[in-house]
Amino acid sequence: MQLAAGLLLPFAGTALGAACVFFMKGQMRPFLQKMLLGFASGVMVAASVWSLLIPSMDMSENMGKYAFIPAAAGFLLGILFLLVMDRAVPHLHMGAEQSEGPKCSLKKTTMLVLAVTLHNIPEGMAVGVVFAGMVSQNTEITMAGAFALSIGIAIQNFPEGAIISMPLKSEGVGKGKSFLYGMLSGAVEPIAAAITILLAGIITPVLPYLLSFAAGAMIYVVVEELIPEASEGEHSNIGTIGFAAGFVLMMILDVALG
Repeated sequence: MQLAAGLLLPFAGTALGAACVFFMKGQMRPFLQKMLLGFASGVMVAASVWSLLIPSMDMSENMGKYAFIPAAAGFLLGILFLLVMDRAVPHLHMGAEQSEGPKCSLKKTTMLVLAVTLHNIPEGMAVGVVFAGMVSQNTEITMAGAFALSIGIAIQNFPEGAIISMPLKSEGVGKGKSFLYGMLSGAVEPIAAAITILLAGIITPVLPYLLSFAAGAMIYVVVEELIPEASEGEHSNIGTIGFAAGFVLMMILDVALG
């Protein structure tokens, strides 16, 4: 029961954020969008450091001064994985006119959802890898530490759900469909996490690499997409304030619960 709750929390965060489309009128203010993007970035960076990279190095202590190798190698592979996915999957970022990836005839709304779904993959992987480590009982990852990451990702997913559903509504998509698209963009997270759990026995020996792999993929999303969007135009300092708030909140959650 606890395991299921931990895996579903991030999806619940996305769904609740997407539900904002039923309560907010008009378009999302750029001021608020920058704050939410910065907040999401801060949570993801802090989660990458405290919940993924540091545990990866702690698990590799037996390698002595080379304990950084799994963390460094996994991190770079995670960056490479998202870079390849960015090139291989057709998607459209919010506010952009040109789609990325292979040319296709998909609808604009479909490609917008694909963009967010693509960026949700590493978050689902991160939650799944941490819970897989907890389930294996052969690592230092505790139930509280795993839930700290799950709660942090859920909080970060709330603004992500709103950021996709609100603009869709402003472009003429109905409230119900906007909510559905926003919610479905987060469905990949519990799926990716559950698959990781099922492979826990195989994963345990390479867990340090997989933890840092998820961290690299998450940092790619932050640097390539979230921070640039939060910084463009006026009031870029709002995104910075949001980043600081998200980073500190995730750091507190991980230290207090972990």
